[in-house]
Amino acid sequence: MTLARLAAWVGVLLIAAPVLAAAQGIPLPQPAPKSRNQAARSAPPMPTDSAGRPIPIRPPESVPYDGSQRALVDRVSNYLSSLQSLTGDFVQIGPDGSRSTGKFYIQKPGRVRFEYDPPSPIDLIADGSSVVVRDRNLATQDLYPLSQTPLRYLLADQIDLARDTNLTAVSQDNAFITVTIEERQILVGTHRLVLIFSAKDMQLRQWTVTDPQGYETMVAIYNLDASHRPDPSLFTINYFQRFQ
Repeated sequence: MTLARLAAWVGVLLIAAPVLAAAQGIPLPQPAPKSRNQAARSAPPMPTDSAGRPIPIRPPESVPYDGSQRALVDRVSNYLSSLQSLTGDFVQIGPDGSRSTGKFYIQKPGRVRFEYDPPSPIDLIADGSSVVVRDRNLATQDLYPLSQTPLRYLLADQIDLARDTNLTAVSQDNAFITVTIEERQILVGTHRLVLIFSAKDMQLRQWTVTDPQGYETMVAIYNLDASHRPDPSLFTINYFQRFQ
């Protein structure tokens, strides 16, 4: 698994349909170019399905960051820095339109676990220094340094987005605050991470990762609980399994 594919998994935070689609034998379509008119000019409330789960929305069009939005960026940075534990459910829409669900657990600094519901066999785990994408059916896992993934933005104990990231766009409307970060790497190209927060309570609601080929993975989170520390055993990586 390449770092480019891993970045698609984790999206900031974050998570991954290209690998999941490949594991399930689903061919990925070529991304269609988007016109400027397709970008939402006013973000509506996040829609839900019949089970009450949020449906990921296409990120609203953002205003290029020029420093004048620093107060808004600081507000987002303060929220992310204050968030030490978080658990909840997620819904993921892959670049091929496939839909996945599961649970996630975050304990800062550096620890996260995403458990995909069947039929997906995937778990994604970070223990503070490394990230693994584990296949429960095959009993295999791919290991990467946490520092080389977008996860580090969400898992850092303290974060200043204006200082620590390549912040390219910021916007706010009545419903959402949207922050866009780009990461350029010589070997894998440029990834774009769009974080969407509720304008009312500043809670993280969604992120979208666009890989260097233009494939988008959107993840919406809900049923959030920031009051309980997850079991530390959830973030344990069996390093020996990599060599079996």
